[in-house]
Amino acid sequence: METLLLRMVSPADARVGLGFLEAVREGDRSQGKVPMFPAMNHDGEIQRRNRRWSLRSLYADSKYACVGFEPEKSSLFPCAASLLTSAGGEIVVSSEQKVYDVVLKQAALVKRQLSLNIAVDAKKQDTPLPGSLGLLEDAYDRCGEVCAEYAKTFYLGTLLMTPERRKAIWAIYVWCRRTDELVDGPNASQITPTALDRWESRLEDVFSGQPYDMLDAALSDTVRKYPVDIQPFRDMIEGMRLDLKKSRYKNFSELYLYCYYVAGTVGLMSVPVMGIAQESKATTESVYSAALALGIANQLTNILRDVGEDASRGRIYLPQDELAQAGLSDEDIFNGKVTDKWRSFMKDQIKRARVFFQEAEIGVTELNQASRWPVWASLELYRRILDEIEANDYNNFTKRAYVSKAKKFMALPIAYGRSLVRPSSLRQSNLVKA
Repeated sequence: METLLLRMVSPADARVGLGFLEAVREGDRSQGKVPMFPAMNHDGEIQRRNRRWSLRSLYADSKYACVGFEPEKSSLFPCAASLLTSAGGEIVVSSEQKVYDVVLKQAALVKRQLSLNIAVDAKKQDTPLPGSLGLLEDAYDRCGEVCAEYAKTFYLGTLLMTPERRKAIWAIYVWCRRTDELVDGPNASQITPTALDRWESRLEDVFSGQPYDMLDAALSDTVRKYPVDIQPFRDMIEGMRLDLKKSRYKNFSELYLYCYYVAGTVGLMSVPVMGIAQESKATTESVYSAALALGIANQLTNILRDVGEDASRGRIYLPQDELAQAGLSDEDIFNGKVTDKWRSFMKDQIKRARVFFQEAEIGVTELNQASRWPVWASLELYRRILDEIEANDYNNFTKRAYVSKAKKFMALPIAYGRSLVRPSSLRQSNLVKA
């Protein structure tokens, strides 16, 4: 489920990173990958079975996250009301319905695998090629090193998982990181829609068992072991396409879809790896919806935290219609002045994000116990960023809201305690309160 994708800035990797970005931008599969495929056949073609993988860059900003909630009692997925009628009388599917359709597909995939009695942690794989197991372990180790260096809190949580789940989450984390760097990294200005098309083609090769480098290899192995579908990965790339062409969002429906693309997708990728507790009585759909809810909550929190930073790049990830209703404009954002209108607007935005966090809570409890702590830690820490925005008097133009190390350490025992709650008991408790 949640992978708490935090910032990753790796100056040491910058020297080798350009090869990876150049290869994607130019479409040259050999660029930056010659050391990975040293063996050639008689026709001069690369022999894939003798490949060697090498590290590619992992730097730039990251805005990812995810995890849990029960949709039946929520207004966040108004599926019945999500079929709208256009001026021409045509049926138009809302953003919420589009996303929920993906949720249902992912849940069905997991249920189908469980119905076939295939153990999630031990799905049958093809016989590995001689010598490839060592390379694969190296690939996973490198993914773990990246996670340990740039997502320290979450990395500690992953150590509580089974070794297989732990490695799989690391692999997903790294792929998301690399995808984000294409549009938010130091070479983002040189990335084109065509480059993203090539990255998506490369993703398809990863899912078909033909990785290009060691980090792709870890993900390729992960998707063979777990019922992970390619659609959320494709959707994340779609979110990167939006960042190339879109810097304003007319309403929350548009913003919601963007949040799904760049963050909610991570939850859908991760649910099969995190695992659902055997004693859970929750539906698979509700657990996936929970993953989506936390992804949306975390991304909304990122957006509210980074208003000033995004404005400096000419981007405003806030609903334009709600800004207008509050008596605010783009100019007010660029001027960066905290006014009563801004405070009132921010209170409403923070309230919305907290609703998604509340919806996420129930689903976290349904996870496999070994996976709950890192997810609870993510939820607790990200939610506290909203508290810090309030503590800064809603000045997210020139002040960056962050959770201090002391507060992070205080949150970890709380998260651990919540991870011990038995599946479904939190939902029952909430129903009693209601």
